[in-house]
Amino acid sequence: MADGWRYADFRECVEEIRSGKSVNSTEEPANADQVGVLKTSCVYNGSFDPRENKLVVPEEQSLVKCPVTAGTIIVSRMNTADLVGASGYVDRDYPNIFLPDRLWAIFPKQGIDPVWLYYVTSSPETRARLSDSASGTSASMKNMSQDVFLSMPARIPPLPEQRKIAEILRTWDEAIEKLEALRAAKERRITSVRQRLFEAAYASHNRLQRARDIFETVSERARPDLPLLAVMQDIGIVRRDELDRRVAMPDGDTLSYKVIRPGDFVISLRSFEGGLEYSTITGLVSPAYTVLRPNTQLVGEYYRHFFKSRSFIGRLDKLIFGIRDGKQIAFRDFGDMHIPAPPVSEQKTQSRALHALEVDLALEEKRIETLARQKRGLMQKLLTGEWRVKSGEGP
Repeated sequence: MADGWRYADFRECVEEIRSGKSVNSTEEPANADQVGVLKTSCVYNGSFDPRENKLVVPEEQSLVKCPVTAGTIIVSRMNTADLVGASGYVDRDYPNIFLPDRLWAIFPKQGIDPVWLYYVTSSPETRARLSDSASGTSASMKNMSQDVFLSMPARIPPLPEQRKIAEILRTWDEAIEKLEALRAAKERRITSVRQRLFEAAYASHNRLQRARDIFETVSERARPDLPLLAVMQDIGIVRRDELDRRVAMPDGDTLSYKVIRPGDFVISLRSFEGGLEYSTITGLVSPAYTVLRPNTQLVGEYYRHFFKSRSFIGRLDKLIFGIRDGKQIAFRDFGDMHIPAPPVSEQKTQSRALHALEVDLALEEKRIETLARQKRGLMQKLLTGEWRVKSGEGP
């Protein structure tokens, strides 16, 4: 390539790859004075999050190796096809936090800007190549060798241009981080408003009813003509064929699958963690789920918020404590719970208020999505040399 750029691979960029060691740990994160080992989730979001670690048990603290150091890139060498190769840049030392064997620390060569190399590693083009090149027959777990990583192609500009590219992209990341902080604040606000509304309802005992007096179980089946649905804690109930992630599909017929309709709720095995899911569509769900349908007049959106609130999840968790391992939450347990049942007019008022907060949050998420999409396009232009930059100049 002209103007000092050259075609190469990551071998021309990487001085050393170090891996950590798996050790026994608790589920609690380590504090500043304790020894922790990173979880692979520390790079799931495309940046390095040192809080994603686990406290190493005392008897194995002498076994850890490869502490997290500034100027390196953490890469996930083993994960699902979507997450293998996920990476994050480390901007300072964490002497008490160590790598497990599923994570690598990438040390750039002299003459290679580490932040620029991180952006190349995390670019959509490289991530797709890493995913395609990873080995493993299981769709749930892929493994990437060092040879595969080092063979990734790169277009390497002169060091001053590497630094300028990194500076430009970091500016975009900082803008996205500010919007993400604002989104987190709005999410906390919704949680707080839910908590205040529903705890007030619990405090007014004459507005409580047993859940079985408001909902009943339904087991409508034998409708193989309906689409298959997925019940997801993060996005709710959606069509499986519209998901952008891998979901197991049934091998046989779906005659035993349960029909769910708009306004229905689903109790899943993990409801004690994420609440009940609300359906706005018609389709089929696994027979392992319990489908609930209102047997009285109510506002579905009100109960959608309630079943996702800490007020409900905390009470549900206490109710089923000790019986949850591998077991479904029985309707008899759920049905015995006292839950709010304010007048329908009040349900409408409160659900409208919560909906307004959700609309505001959705606008924030749209801004983040737009900025992230623009950044990806900018990465493509800058990292390939299609757009050239010089020190002190923009693209």
